[in-house]
Amino acid sequence: MSSTATPSSNAASLLAPIAEDMQQVNRVIRHRLASEVMLINQISEYIISAGGKRLRPALLLLVAGALGETTGHRHELAAVVEFIHTATLVHDDIIDDSDLRRGRLAVHSRWGNDITVLLGDYLYIKSMAMALTHDAIDIVRLLCDVTLKMIEGELYQLTKNGDADISEDEHFDIIRRKTAYLFGGSAEIGALLGKVNAEHQQALREYGFNLGVAFQIVDDLLDFTGDTETVGKPIGSDLREGKVTLPLIHMLRHAKDGRPGEVVRDAIATRTVTPEAWQELLACLKQHASIDYAFRRAEEFAERAKTPLYAFPPSSERDALLALPDYVLSRDR
Repeated sequence: MSSTATPSSNAASLLAPIAEDMQQVNRVIRHRLASEVMLINQISEYIISAGGKRLRPALLLLVAGALGETTGHRHELAAVVEFIHTATLVHDDIIDDSDLRRGRLAVHSRWGNDITVLLGDYLYIKSMAMALTHDAIDIVRLLCDVTLKMIEGELYQLTKNGDADISEDEHFDIIRRKTAYLFGGSAEIGALLGKVNAEHQQALREYGFNLGVAFQIVDDLLDFTGDTETVGKPIGSDLREGKVTLPLIHMLRHAKDGRPGEVVRDAIATRTVTPEAWQELLACLKQHASIDYAFRRAEEFAERAKTPLYAFPPSSERDALLALPDYVLSRDR
C-alpha cells in the first residue's frame, strides 16, 4: 500500500491542537468509570491502560474546535463516544471469540463472557446517562440512532459471517453501520456544539462518515499487510472468524479458477489458515491486485471526506481534520 500521507502525519503531531483537551477527556473517562464495585474499576483501568487512538473523541473535539466551541461539554461528550466505541469492542470480541485486543488479552479472555457482556451494557448506559446530563435531546437522539445502527450492523454481519459469496455492496453496508456512523456522529456532535446551520452540519457528518469508511477498509487491509506485533492480533484473524472483507471479495470476483474460493471456504469452515494456505491467498491477492483495489477505494473515501472542509475558515483544527484522512491511510495498526 502507498498513500499521500507524510511521515509527520503521526497521531501525536496531528492531534497537537487538542492535546490538552484529550488529556481532559482521559480524566473524564477515569472519573466517570469510577465505581463502588471494585471489579468495574479493575476492568476499566485495564481497558484505559491499553491505550488506543481515541480517534472518535478526537474527531468531535477537532470539529468543535474548528467551529470555536470551547465549553466543557465537549470533553464529556467526547468521553461518551469513546464509551460507546469501547462497549462495541468488548461485545465484538466475545462474538468473534477474539483472544487478543491491542496486543494483550481481550476483556472476555481475562474475566469471562458473562462479566464482559455486563461491562459492555454498563458502558452503553453510562454513555447515555452522561449525555442526558447536558439536556441536549438532539445529541442524545443522535447517539441512540448511531448506537442502534451499530448493533444492526453487528447483527447483519453475523448473518453474513462465513459467507464467501458476500457482495461488495453487502460488505459496505456492514462497514457503514458498524464503523462509519459513529465517526459521522462524532463529527456531527462537534457541529451541534458549534451551532452551525443544517447544511454545514450535514457536511461535517459526511466528513466523519467517509473518514470512517476509509478507516475500516484500511483496518481490514491490515489483516493482510500488517504484522502481528504491530497490529496487536494474529494476522488472518478476520478470515479465521469467518469475515470475508473487501480484498477477498475482489479477488474471488476476479479469480478464474476455483482454487482461491476453496482456500477461503476451507479457512472459514475450519476456522484455521495454514501458513501454506495463507501464502497462497496472498499470492492470489497480489495476482489480481486486490490489495491495491481495496486501498484505492479507501483513498476515494478519504478524498471524499476532505471536500466539505474547505467551506470552513482555516484553523489549526481544520488543518488537522484535513490531514486526518491521510493519517488513516498511512496507519499500520
